[in-house]
Amino acid sequence: MIRPLHRWVGLVLALLVCVTALSGAVLALYPAAETYTTSSPFDMDLGSFAARVQAAVPGLEQIRRSPTGKITAFAFDQGQASQWTIDPASAEVVAPSQKSATRGWLVDLHRAFLVGDAGRYLVGFLSLAMALLSLSGFVMSARRLGGWRKLFAPIKGPFASRWHMELGRVAGGALLFSALSGMWLFANSIGVLPKTSGLPPLPAVSGTSGLSPADIAAFKDLTVENLKSLTFPRAGNLRDVFTLAGDTGSGYVDQGTGQVLAWAEPGSLDRFTGLLHALHTGEGAAIVGLILALAALCVPLMSLTGVMLQAGRLVLPSKRKKIAARSAQTVILVGSEGGTTYAFANRLAKALSAAGSPAHVGDMKDFEPARYQKAERILLLAATSGDGDCPASAHGFLTRLSALATPPAAPVAVLGFGDSSFAHYCAYGHAVADGVCQANWVELMPLQLIDNQSQATFTDWVERLGEVTGLALSLDANDIAQELGELKLVSRRDYGSCVQAPTAILRFDLPHRSLWQKLTGKGFGAFQAGDLIGVVPQGDTRARYYSLASASQDGFLEICVRKQPGGLCSGQLSELEPGQTIRAFLRPNPAFHMASDGAPVILIGAGTGIAPLAGFARANTARRPLHLYFGVRSEQSELLYGPELARWQKEGRLAATSLAYSRSARPAYVQDVLRRDGEAVRKLIADGARIMVCGGRGMAAGVREVLSDILSPLNLEPATLKAEGRYVEDVY
Repeated sequence: MIRPLHRWVGLVLALLVCVTALSGAVLALYPAAETYTTSSPFDMDLGSFAARVQAAVPGLEQIRRSPTGKITAFAFDQGQASQWTIDPASAEVVAPSQKSATRGWLVDLHRAFLVGDAGRYLVGFLSLAMALLSLSGFVMSARRLGGWRKLFAPIKGPFASRWHMELGRVAGGALLFSALSGMWLFANSIGVLPKTSGLPPLPAVSGTSGLSPADIAAFKDLTVENLKSLTFPRAGNLRDVFTLAGDTGSGYVDQGTGQVLAWAEPGSLDRFTGLLHALHTGEGAAIVGLILALAALCVPLMSLTGVMLQAGRLVLPSKRKKIAARSAQTVILVGSEGGTTYAFANRLAKALSAAGSPAHVGDMKDFEPARYQKAERILLLAATSGDGDCPASAHGFLTRLSALATPPAAPVAVLGFGDSSFAHYCAYGHAVADGVCQANWVELMPLQLIDNQSQATFTDWVERLGEVTGLALSLDANDIAQELGELKLVSRRDYGSCVQAPTAILRFDLPHRSLWQKLTGKGFGAFQAGDLIGVVPQGDTRARYYSLASASQDGFLEICVRKQPGGLCSGQLSELEPGQTIRAFLRPNPAFHMASDGAPVILIGAGTGIAPLAGFARANTARRPLHLYFGVRSEQSELLYGPELARWQKEGRLAATSLAYSRSARPAYVQDVLRRDGEAVRKLIADGARIMVCGGRGMAAGVREVLSDILSPLNLEPATLKAEGRYVEDVY
């Protein structure tokens, strides 16, 4: 209920809320400017001040002080009305006071959309909508991050989702206050709230005149800073009085005797309303007003990221109708909360359809096996919501599955999506896999988990799906063709030939980017170590991904490649000579970037897994403590980056380097060296160190096992560190 409310209220009212927020942000600048350009009053009593203004302004009728400190005198002399700005420090006339037409227009726009009473009610409704959006946003953020205590924990995920939450966390409290105070002021303006005070009834007056304001004792007890307004008696009218409104109340003063005739103090409700007005508008509270204005500026950005989040989901209905479930050879069912998993489903459907297997994309909640008459396979893409919960588009799936008398005839594969920084990582994906097993549904492939929207893991899974089904699956073939650029090999260093494992460090020149490419984000843009390069070999349309050992600021692109038996891409790269080119494109891999907190990092790699780790060391000009554990077969033939490792340690870019050689007089793997240094590793982790692992799956599994033993005295597990975002892997 909360998510649909947040989604549809935000989408339907986005434009109106943005207009209200932006106009309010601009209006907040006016009182701030007045506050900081208005002189502070001297220690002058109100009577003396009023007498000076009266002498300087013919026909003076009223002196009014705004909450910002600006003082305006209103006069009517010889049939002409006038307004004058008064210096609070000297009571001298500064200049004629003119009301800003632009400010008035903005006020009318902000309060009523320039359409009068109907607009006022619409703005009141929008304040309610903003309050609901803020509250529901906080609730959903807490759910996603694992509870209210983690509301301000680091956020991972796609750009739109991450920034929508970041902006909401920063501005949400201020926006909620603006909305609630706006609702209160609207209720007060239409008379819903009771008036607890006001001017008292006017009693009998003396019928005399002649006193100067400077001679009235009641005025002498007040300063200019206490003033809201002072209205003078009309000339020649002996029954008129001075009408005073100040911070402490309002009342009447006899113009002949100076006696206070009646006085009323503001009630608590009026005081509260006045405080809310000052904070909401910034009039008398400029700093608060500017804070609320900055929060209001976040509203258009939040609206944009919110629309981006829903765009993929909203276009799905038209896409689904292209291939009906009854005629599809592949049925892809999606369980997603925010809609990001549908992007993966649509890419997969495109690849399957291009390979000759028409694919239907639908919701897991619409699971209906009787419709899948031509299905040869069913793929379940199941994301996890909140604290291990079922996502919105999968409600009821497991109930329907368990109620089946017989499972669907087509085999099934489950792909779970989640974020390993949460305790219940891919919990719903595991639940779906368990449900499939209990239903005796034949599995096409075992459960695979996608951590933090990993493109590399997804691509690897699609390739394995192609091998299992016999389909030539090319993920995003058309999109990749548009992104492809040519990279020219500058140099190469070869290793491993004597141990039958040809390996090379390949360095490519960065292609020139035109101004148009820079503006549109095309071509080879910014990248960093740990990102991926997709290489498309000759004779194929499928890309192979390699981790980058350099960043764009290095001025080159570098990868490590080991020739695989029968490998088309690795074979071509292994034979590439300087001057020759390859076709490639970039893919970000934010899950395997160095965190910016400055904590020590334990880098663990083997073979070509050294590539991103070498890039981290190369970029470590701040001398952050990096402890490298690197395993190779032989020092003589396979020590990639050997000279650089020694130099980087000497320069302080590496705090320590520990090497393991599996083919030496005393063979050892990287796991063995970790176990040998167990006490030092344990201390580093206890002091907050992070761990980054890159290499083969077998090596990574061995590293996790050793680290479990090392960390047992601390009652820690690699899984715990992973949930905290302190343990990341890039394995193949």
